[in-house]
Amino acid sequence: MAYANDCDAPATLKILVAGGFGAGKTTFVSAVSEIEPLSTEELLSDLGETADPLDGVEAKTTTTVALDFGRITLDPRTVLYLFGTPGQHRFWFLWEELCAGALGAVVLADTRRLADCFPAVDFFERRGIGFIVAVNEFDDGHRYAPGEVREAMGLGPDVPVVRCDARLASSGTGALAALVRHLLCMSASIAGTSSSESGEPS
Repeated sequence: MAYANDCDAPATLKILVAGGFGAGKTTFVSAVSEIEPLSTEELLSDLGETADPLDGVEAKTTTTVALDFGRITLDPRTVLYLFGTPGQHRFWFLWEELCAGALGAVVLADTRRLADCFPAVDFFERRGIGFIVAVNEFDDGHRYAPGEVREAMGLGPDVPVVRCDARLASSGTGALAALVRHLLCMSASIAGTSSSESGEPS
């Protein structure tokens, strides 16, 4: 999973942070990044509000028009480069470029507009990119158990669903750690399957 070739260098992983419009992607990246995050947010215009309905997110005043970028060192051996995707449909053409080389993704879910994160889930499933769903618990949103969210989204039992407050660095870091654990489990499962098919001991 690592890009670094030097055995003494930390593993560097490209991770996407995706989800629907207003799900908290920019907030998430900004909260966890150990460097000054790069953000491409612009003010919402009257025309933009027509294209992107604000039902459930009426307080939102800005939107990402390209990407967010940040970096976080999870431990001495693991550094994550985070790329936040734009949420609006008209910017989805950027997703293909952003996902090049990505090893996993955090899909932020807003239970006030849960269906908005379905396209992100479909996108990663079609490309075989491992992901977790992080339920961003907004103050005015209803609290659902992870199992309820899993059932509502039709997710398989292998996809982790975690609670998250995108404003808190500790909460975002916990979600990223859950993703890395999930990716390691996926890698181990694939390695075990390959060994079984080749007749080699696992």
